[in-house]
Amino acid sequence: MPKLVIDGVAITAPEGETVLRAAERAGIAIPHFCFHPAFPPEGSCRMCVVEIEGRPKLELACSTTVLDGMVVRTAVDRVREARRTVLEFLLADHPLDCPVCDKAGECRLQDYAHDYGLYSSAFDEAKAKRSKLVPIGAGLILDRERCILCTRCVRFLERITGSCELGVFKRGHGAEIGILEDRPVATGYAGNLVDLCPVGAITDRAFRFSTRTWFLKSSASFCPLCGRGCEIWIDEHPGFARAGRAKRIFRVRPRDNSGVNGPWICDEGRRGYADLDQDRAEAIIQNKGGQRTTLTWSRAMLWAGHKVRELASKRASGRIAVVLNSFLSNEELFLAKRVFGDALGVGPMAFLDPAPGRPDGFLRTSQRSPNQRGARRQGFDLAATDWERICERAELVFLFAHPATDPERAAAVERAWRPVRTKILLAPKAWGVEEGADLILPTALPAEKAGSWTGIDGAARTYEPVLEAPGEAAPEWKILVGLAKELGLEEIGGLESFARVREAYARTYP
Repeated sequence: MPKLVIDGVAITAPEGETVLRAAERAGIAIPHFCFHPAFPPEGSCRMCVVEIEGRPKLELACSTTVLDGMVVRTAVDRVREARRTVLEFLLADHPLDCPVCDKAGECRLQDYAHDYGLYSSAFDEAKAKRSKLVPIGAGLILDRERCILCTRCVRFLERITGSCELGVFKRGHGAEIGILEDRPVATGYAGNLVDLCPVGAITDRAFRFSTRTWFLKSSASFCPLCGRGCEIWIDEHPGFARAGRAKRIFRVRPRDNSGVNGPWICDEGRRGYADLDQDRAEAIIQNKGGQRTTLTWSRAMLWAGHKVRELASKRASGRIAVVLNSFLSNEELFLAKRVFGDALGVGPMAFLDPAPGRPDGFLRTSQRSPNQRGARRQGFDLAATDWERICERAELVFLFAHPATDPERAAAVERAWRPVRTKILLAPKAWGVEEGADLILPTALPAEKAGSWTGIDGAARTYEPVLEAPGEAAPEWKILVGLAKELGLEEIGGLESFARVREAYARTYP
């Protein structure tokens, strides 16, 4: 393996690695715009120039491969001057709209201008005017005045999605990004263009002017909207002391994992996750005689426990129906099996999952929930729910509703369970069957609780709470433990922390 020195630091690099990647691994930052690890080197921005001992000209770090004995300098005067010159050309026509740009605070041009470009420009000419607010499809807006022609967007649509909707048109000073043959961007991965753009040239209409990036708190999580289990960042606005917040989750971005999703996520995961946080169930509601009453958790568990004991004392546990979903964590499914199956003798538990989707051959899978493999590992049957059959024999139904609301399925549930005597709904948000439920227990979203899923690749995805559940909403594992305690199931009711639940699950399914 070649050995080289970068800014006095000795580095061993794999054969064929570029100087830029070798420097990154050593913690040495080399500025760049056009380079992205998912694409072959482009070498168009000229920002990553470095000095290599023995070579007369400055070289591009993004396309120069390492050689044994190479000595590289990234911060000498002539390198800094070259970078400053590149920035002067880029900023010659760039609009001075940082105060209103959504990229402000995350913009590489802004950062590099501060680091290298604080100078008096030699240009006296008026800035060239280009078209702004150009809709290019998929809810994206292109501002050609801000574009620095790094071509990351073009290469993504060529090499990753293969849809090729964008291209570089005209030549020289007139070159600009545009839609190819007037065909708007229509790929299901269009949101990645916003992440890829190193400046504010491509922005998301849904996020534009909604907040400033420095107000957002980023937390690591997983996307629950298919079986892939893509790693994501959830950008939450914590709110202000004197003013509320219109919404909580402002953005979802990919978290790079080469073994799962790489640096990408699909638009469904990007935009659908924030939708899960709308219309949340926050209070414990009891419907009785047309009156809606708010309960505490202790009263709710007492009431639910009484209904279960009432049937168990008649040896009619077979009249209890439990409907789960594979958004639940492995640990929650384990508890449901212990409480309802092992302790109460409830028959086969049904599953209510979103209808299968169409896989796209890239990231999106046919499974529209994250833990179907984990449920099957524990012996659950995930066949389609026969609501008519379940409700015909049931006197008590526990419905664990998933967060991806499906109006068609909700209507089918509402019709089928209407004759059932007692109906308990556990749901994180409005599901369309609340009017018919006798007891509504608000539950937490995946990002608001700890747990694990088993992805389609068989790997466990362990997650921790990164958001606070609203109102009285609680994770399903805590509700199941509370119910077990109310029923006198000491072994399960004693699992009062999630750490103990996780240990119990791991002993059973190592």
